[in-house]
Amino acid sequence: MEIVLRPIGYVRNNFNSREKMDYDEDVSEIVVYDEFVPGLYRIEDEEYITIIFYFHLSNEEKLITIRRDGKETGVFASRSPNRPNHLGIATGRLLKREGNVLTVKGIDCLNQTPVLDIKPKSRKFDGVDG
Repeated sequence: MEIVLRPIGYVRNNFNSREKMDYDEDVSEIVVYDEFVPGLYRIEDEEYITIIFYFHLSNEEKLITIRRDGKETGVFASRSPNRPNHLGIATGRLLKREGNVLTVKGIDCLNQTPVLDIKPKSRKFDGVDG
């Protein structure tokens, strides 16, 4: 089976390293490629969105990793970029939409991170309040 993913856009911000980010307060832009802009129709009705992205700077795969709190854990119990498929998710507050650019607060993505998909946060499907 072959799986082919193509980016729908990318993250634009000033962060080239995770160490300098304030995950709760930092603001990023999601730049959506022109061909996918129709898919943004009414996205501004959403308060929170989930970004599915590719860890483009990760070149390792580790099944055991060290979390940010210093604890050793399996990669599937962490947010490490060193995963078998280098996929990440981040949920942030959608502040505004201007054409093909979404301004989002609180996502932990670095500058130029390829965005693979965008979904609205759903209490029903995500199982959390907010």
